[in-house]
Amino acid sequence: MSIREQLEARERQFLAPQAAFSDATRGRVRPEPEDPIRPAFQRDRDRVVHSKAFRRLKYKTQVFFAPTGDHYRTRLTHTLEVSQIARTIAKVLRLNEELTEAIALGHDLGHTPFGHAGEHVLKALVPGGFNHYEQSLRIVDHLERDGQGLNLTWEVRDGIARHSKGRHGLPVGADPEHRAATIEGQIARVADIIAYVNHDIDDAVRAGILRESDLPAGPVAVLGATGSARIGRMVTDAVEQTLAGGLSEVRMTDEVLSATLDLRSFLFGAVYENAIATAEFSKAEGILGGLWERIRARPQEFLDPVILERDGLDAASRDFLAGMTDRFAVRLYERLFIPRPWIEVGGEPRPIQERL
Repeated sequence: MSIREQLEARERQFLAPQAAFSDATRGRVRPEPEDPIRPAFQRDRDRVVHSKAFRRLKYKTQVFFAPTGDHYRTRLTHTLEVSQIARTIAKVLRLNEELTEAIALGHDLGHTPFGHAGEHVLKALVPGGFNHYEQSLRIVDHLERDGQGLNLTWEVRDGIARHSKGRHGLPVGADPEHRAATIEGQIARVADIIAYVNHDIDDAVRAGILRESDLPAGPVAVLGATGSARIGRMVTDAVEQTLAGGLSEVRMTDEVLSATLDLRSFLFGAVYENAIATAEFSKAEGILGGLWERIRARPQEFLDPVILERDGLDAASRDFLAGMTDRFAVRLYERLFIPRPWIEVGGEPRPIQERL
């Protein structure tokens, strides 16, 4: 037996019967030889981590645009927190940790610059609309590796495509059409909301947008007075209820689920749509709107010629804007729309050249 086959046999020995097993994957879009060491889902996890889209998450907004403080979350640190919570749940339930982690690490690859405000702008700009989970799937299928994609397994792709809940979607208990086919994918979905409703509170308090005493009393009474306590309560509840249900799907008690959704609703009003926190996002709308018009007027200068030829101007423009980091978008906007100062070089005035 190869090392990979030994690891696959170990999964069969130790994981719960309801787990997704690496040797039983539904496969990849393009068949390829198996790795001699890594099972399929571990290989997918590694491909996500080594992707360019994953690295760009470091400079994409989570809630607060271009934070100068060292401790605010970015889209990358959010992703890592989701992965940690998801893997904790999967380990306790004896499910496939590598699959859970691959989905969690890949779930936000398609997020726009400027966070949810950027996604709102692209929804209006792109014909047919825009959803970050669809863009995440497009990245791993078609855009990474110079258009070859990462060729991930069906299970990872399914989890990425079905992680999103929006403002009103359920983290657990959704109908089968809107939840992942694997329990591991459902874990990534609930881990996402567990992470952000807690770390976004932490960031909002750090920014002076909220005080701990502003949090609604009902959810705090159920979940706890600190972020650590709330995460522990949510994770424990999800584990216990999923076990009680025979691992048929990820579950939470009505009490904890209701408190979690109430906390999310509170955050939308107090933080995500707060006038102070979102003041800079009106500028972000202007930046993306201006870039959208300019790159479409000069597509050969900015857009990938292969995507332009294969998928058209709308798709190529969407991919270019959605893939930008916050700082790349700002710098490109400055280059295209802001007059540059001039300096004298050898007695001749020339514009200062700036690299993106």
